[in-house]
Amino acid sequence: MKLYSWNVNGIRAVINKGAFQKFIAEHQPDILCLQETKAKQGQAVIDIGNYTEYWNDADKAGYSGTAIFSKIKPHTVVNGFVDGIAERFGLTSDEYGDPEREGRVISAEFDDFWVVTVYTPNSKRDLSRLSLRHTKWDQAFLAHLKELEKNKPVLACGDLNVAHEEIDLARPKDNAKSAGFTPEEREGMTNIITAGFMDTFRTLHPTTTDAYTWWTAWGGARERNVGWRIDYWLASSSLKSSIASASIHPDVLGSDHCPVSITLNV
Repeated sequence: MKLYSWNVNGIRAVINKGAFQKFIAEHQPDILCLQETKAKQGQAVIDIGNYTEYWNDADKAGYSGTAIFSKIKPHTVVNGFVDGIAERFGLTSDEYGDPEREGRVISAEFDDFWVVTVYTPNSKRDLSRLSLRHTKWDQAFLAHLKELEKNKPVLACGDLNVAHEEIDLARPKDNAKSAGFTPEEREGMTNIITAGFMDTFRTLHPTTTDAYTWWTAWGGARERNVGWRIDYWLASSSLKSSIASASIHPDVLGSDHCPVSITLNV
């Protein structure tokens, strides 16, 4: 089974470029998780074959949003966190809005596992959303994963907006205080891994360098591969023996992110 995750940075733009159709034709994912769709369901209509679509749209037009396209129909689909999680961690509106109304999480239950996709709030260049991210969102997301895991193992993917270790970005020293590489954000990722969710790519490729999933649009960063690895597939430790491969696909164009994938033995 092939599972892919891609922050498309606007699905309508990727479709208009022809990049989305080309990606589907070449990779044929069984389950495809999308982040930053920037559209509501029905605004991006395209015939890509035998997929059922599940969307979690942001209230704000043209902003955020996630989706799961699957050839296998899930038993259950949950938009947002499971009941009570947001309240437990005091996840409410800040100056940018209510992260629970930004379409940031979808969870789909299949026969043997849950698939969760997430678009984690960016801490902002001036770190003005770091407090919400560190003290509320990261903890709520981990609690959500653990709650689902009580039922079945979890595969979680998406744009987590953090490079976990120095190996995961091209210029760690220059970005020690930058959003996406602060100690607080890295701690949130460490907590997820410590809780039993393996970083599939780093587990299978512990020393691979220059493996990035996002590049700034400035200065020819992608051409020079000056990037960050901020897109992940995480997996419950009980699924470790089932993960046949974990890959990054920098050759897939159309967004400032590239897809990441895992192959699962089922």
